[in-house]
Amino acid sequence: MTKLPVSKEDLIKKYGPHKQYTPKEGFFGAHEPDKLVKTHCCFCGMQCGIQLKVKNNSVVGFEPWMEFPFNEGRLCPKGVERYLQNNHPDRLLQPLQRAEGKGFEPVEWDTAMERTVAEIKRIQKEYGHDAMAMLSGVSLTNEKSYMVGKFARLALKTANLDYNGRLCMVSAGAGNKKAFGLDRSSNSWEDLKHAEVILIAGANVSETFPTLIHYIWEARDHGAKLIVVDPRVTPIARTADIFLPVRPGTDSALFGAMLKVLADNDWLDHEFIEKHTSGFEDTLDAVKDYTLEWAEEITGVPAHRILEAATLWGKAATSFLMHARGIEHHTKGVDNVLGCINLVLATGRIGKPYCGYGTITGQGNGQGGREHGHKCDQLPGNRDITNPEHRQYIAKVWGVEEKEIPGKGLSAFEIIDAIHRDEIKGLISICFNPLVSLPNSNYVRAALEKLEYFVAIDFFLSETAHHADIVMAGSLHEEEEGTVTTAEGRVVRIRAAVTPPGKARKDSDIIMELAKRLGAEDKFTYADSEAVFNELRVASKGGTADYYGITYKKIEDNMGIFWPCPTEDHPGTPRLWEDFQFKTPDGKAHFNPVPYRESAEVPDEQFPVRLTTGRVVSQYLSGTQTRRIGKLVDQSPYPQLEIHPELAAKYGITTGDLVRVHTRRAEAEFPALVVETIRPDTVFIPYHWGGKMAANQLTNGALDPISKIPEFKAATCQLIPTGKKATEEYLQKAYQSY
Repeated sequence: MTKLPVSKEDLIKKYGPHKQYTPKEGFFGAHEPDKLVKTHCCFCGMQCGIQLKVKNNSVVGFEPWMEFPFNEGRLCPKGVERYLQNNHPDRLLQPLQRAEGKGFEPVEWDTAMERTVAEIKRIQKEYGHDAMAMLSGVSLTNEKSYMVGKFARLALKTANLDYNGRLCMVSAGAGNKKAFGLDRSSNSWEDLKHAEVILIAGANVSETFPTLIHYIWEARDHGAKLIVVDPRVTPIARTADIFLPVRPGTDSALFGAMLKVLADNDWLDHEFIEKHTSGFEDTLDAVKDYTLEWAEEITGVPAHRILEAATLWGKAATSFLMHARGIEHHTKGVDNVLGCINLVLATGRIGKPYCGYGTITGQGNGQGGREHGHKCDQLPGNRDITNPEHRQYIAKVWGVEEKEIPGKGLSAFEIIDAIHRDEIKGLISICFNPLVSLPNSNYVRAALEKLEYFVAIDFFLSETAHHADIVMAGSLHEEEEGTVTTAEGRVVRIRAAVTPPGKARKDSDIIMELAKRLGAEDKFTYADSEAVFNELRVASKGGTADYYGITYKKIEDNMGIFWPCPTEDHPGTPRLWEDFQFKTPDGKAHFNPVPYRESAEVPDEQFPVRLTTGRVVSQYLSGTQTRRIGKLVDQSPYPQLEIHPELAAKYGITTGDLVRVHTRRAEAEFPALVVETIRPDTVFIPYHWGGKMAANQLTNGALDPISKIPEFKAATCQLIPTGKKATEEYLQKAYQSY
């Protein structure tokens, strides 16, 4: 006899509110689903195809979607468990308002909307339009990203809009634009399979993008050689032919030294450089003194290994270079990206079969979300908000005067600074958990507490939402139609599998209702997500991220379309630059000189140890979703301080010891994990947790001058053994500290 699903009340009684859980007792049921919905995973930029099983308007399981060309049914641990969030007892089912001394209490939508609009109008009347800010996220679909950008500019009328992609892809984007004039990985992942050499820099691919590993293994089966650059011997690094254990913050010195080796040995594509690039001589001049001995001293990588890596890269006929946050989360993140691109251009291996360059997108819609207008400096189609022609075009699409579109605003962390300066008084956030995601989280918390009014739109009560005056219950990935753009530039369809539960609403409906009440209803009259996408297509037309030729039907018929796609009869562009016509003003790819400079913090007597941060396989970003799924929590229930045996011995630390990590911003305690897979001068903490377990209490808010990305990957610290073991009781209290 089939057991019926248990009630949510029973689950809360058994597991408690605001805790992770693994549903049992037939929660998924043994019933046949009502339908299978072909859609995509809600997590990383691979956007793997998945089929969600739906029963009685609930997601109750999944099946592999074997036909989707990227992952062919393969899923990572997060993808396998992603459907569990749909029925979680923490799910917000209606708006909440803060009740002093009582926490939160339910409130009706009309009250939540009325209060929010009244506070927005009050703040802007008293302090000006830019006193309201908005923070958005790139787990939103393209349609919602586009709507947020339009809403902030036309309904809120503020310049101060930014997004959590500021913590992800902006250094890559800035480097891509400088070099190529366009921000996208140059190839589909198919070209990886036949590359002779693959170089992976600052990307823990095995744990953070596991389904991409198949392409690397296939290349290895064909004889490919693998070079990995990382301070840690990550799982992918263990398989490398050459591993370069770089000190955090010194990547540009490494890439510059490799470029000098290429030039010294004439492993250059002179014809490509002469015909299709500019800036090569100045770029070489910047590295003329980068000897292997100097590079070893700066980076900590043995000179002979740098030479071996450069030789392997230089002599290859085909190659593929990929990087991620490890080289981008720096005050010189853009320099690091340009250092990588210089290696690709010097050997002319781009725009050709099995030759490519890829920036691996961390968030679900990190690619599409950075193209269509919810960045402080951007308009749809990846247009520049300071460019008069770009502004005129979008003003025409939106049916407004160009002067009605605000100018360039502040980036995400700069918004926090502006709150402390009393320049920003109110904030709306959607799909962003800055209290966990931004650096120097105590500083961020103080800013949230200082706001005169804060409204959060979310589906769980995140650490950030705990500080809101109003929390609006929004929608999950599977509750609204739309599109996202994968890390390789493929636009795919997100299909609504279920409707929001209780009184929760679709994010787009919340945005449109707020716009209506703010007097901008005529600009937000969309019948559905496809109508939004069709306007986005027009808004992107002629931009560097041109979606004009992409339609919902075309996506359906082809299981995705690669942009740029300028006309409806265009097939899309899986491989860029095959004609060697780049999107720069002179039509050439640009080398960029990269003089080496130090990180914002370097080790000294007080803070002698390097601190870097990153991810683990079972958790995602700020953990709002994954820390509520029991099987994922079982894999990584709390963050651990990875420390090399040599450094651990120096401080008398063993695995399981509780260690206090102290930086210039804060101190926090973590259980030690003594491993040989990290540099002896560096410690590592994953960042998916909040409260007392937040790694980002410790990290540095110094920004890259171009991309404004914070320097998450290179701080300095001192280690203080507490003399205590990390007991389960301590860890539970720390976990619940938010």
